[in-house]
Amino acid sequence: MKDSNNKEVRIESDLLGEIEVPESALYGVQTLRGVENFEISQFKLKNYPEFVKGLAITKLGAAMANHEMGLLPDDIYEAIATACKEIMGGEHLEDFPVDMIQGGAGTSTNMNANEVIANRALELLGHKRGEYKIVSPNDHVNRSQSTNDAYPTAIHIGMYLAHLRLKHHLELLIESFRRKAEEFKDILKMGRTQLQDAVPMTLGQTFNGFASILHDEIKHLDEAAADFLVMNMGATAIGTGICAEPGYAEKCVAALAEITGWNITLTEDLVGATSDTSSMVGYSSAMKRLATKVSKISNDLRLLSSGPRTGLGEINLPARQPGSSIMPGKVNPVIPEVMTQICYKVIGNDVCVTMASEAAQLELNAMEPITAQCNFESVDILCNGFDTLRIRCVDGITANAEKCRDYVLNSIGVVTALNPVIGYKNSTKIAKEAMATGKSVYDLVLEHDILDKEDLDTILAPENMIKPVKLDIHPKK
Repeated sequence: MKDSNNKEVRIESDLLGEIEVPESALYGVQTLRGVENFEISQFKLKNYPEFVKGLAITKLGAAMANHEMGLLPDDIYEAIATACKEIMGGEHLEDFPVDMIQGGAGTSTNMNANEVIANRALELLGHKRGEYKIVSPNDHVNRSQSTNDAYPTAIHIGMYLAHLRLKHHLELLIESFRRKAEEFKDILKMGRTQLQDAVPMTLGQTFNGFASILHDEIKHLDEAAADFLVMNMGATAIGTGICAEPGYAEKCVAALAEITGWNITLTEDLVGATSDTSSMVGYSSAMKRLATKVSKISNDLRLLSSGPRTGLGEINLPARQPGSSIMPGKVNPVIPEVMTQICYKVIGNDVCVTMASEAAQLELNAMEPITAQCNFESVDILCNGFDTLRIRCVDGITANAEKCRDYVLNSIGVVTALNPVIGYKNSTKIAKEAMATGKSVYDLVLEHDILDKEDLDTILAPENMIKPVKLDIHPKK
């Protein structure tokens, strides 16, 4: 039949009555209710393919367990399995239009998956969409399940997929910093603490430091992501397993492990796990920790490249766009700037995830949809940010080696390298006089006849100022 706009529709019904569903849609009445009720954001299920894939894997695992237990006939099982595999392969994404931010603890999302899989299975069996007496979204696709176990399981699987992607993009960024560390390993520069001159180091050490602190976060991300591999499938409504047969939970989790190749296990307490979203808090927190480091690095890049003539100017960032509508020649560090803003968004998302997780009541957390949206979004923008920072900034950074060296030679902070040899009192005297007169530390040490030039050059040799050394040198007085 056709609607008032002359478009082909079919009639479907649910608890609330009948509704017209576009004939071209694989989704059904409950999905359409969700679309109408939750016109909230631009964050739709179809925009998060890893989550949709997680839904399909969850439904396939359930179907495998139900079939093994004789609860699904062969033909219906095969059709459901094929539909799930198509979705896992990236097909039918457009049929997942429900907003990620929704009431109902994820029921609209779960039914979206159930309806798409059921209608695709009907097509594969040679039937029309909506002929749910043959393949039912509830009785077949959702068999032995509830939204309260299928939905969090799909989130866990989707988030583990997202974790693997995030880790890959982070590793690419780390490698970019490592390459720059090697390129800049012989460029002497002045280290700074509290934005004041400190002691000499190399620019390579700076970039290697960036790489190292980011590499440390891989372990924390892995540890947090491990919680996603513990599932509550078989919990059904509240963890008691009502509407599921004995042994189903174990078979379903084993099927999920077989499908993914991951070490997926069943939670020890299904009741406790069904209201617990702490795995989302843990991974969000790990991303927040990573974001604080990336923001720090981005700000360092801005400082080190500041100028070009009245700032530090030790490095040059690739010029990406004119920096002003009024100041000719100005170029801004736009890539580190956008990376820092991404980090702020991730940190803000973490606050939302924490509040939503805390809002669990009794046997369920109805706020789980926003924890999913925030975590998936944080992964997406971090991956995009890492690639942007790497490709459009870090890979193209160059060093101003002479300026770096001049800062060292003219810095009062270089006196720290002399401290173990000439003593703190002499070092303080030289530093004070250097500040008062503008003379270099090097010249004042020779002027006061504290060290021979040869010994002074040995102490201030770059290789002796950037790592622990033992020098057999003594002051003349």
